Amino acid sequence: MAFTIDTVPANRGLIDMNNPREVSWWTKRFACNESQLREAVQQVGTSAAQVEQLLDGQENILTV
Repeated sequence: MAFTIDTVPANRGLIDMNNPREVSWWTKRFACNESQLREAVQQVGTSAAQVEQLLDGQENILTV
């Protein structure tokens, strides 16, 4: 039985689309594929909270 270790992002508030391990982690976290994640980041930026709101289908995106 092989164990895999998912690398948790250093800053879980921001999504680093240039880091393949983080992209993999975020796609699992948000239950989406990479293209959906990239599109969401393009729309609302790298804030994990805003990307999550967009992917969850919430109409109002909160800004901080």
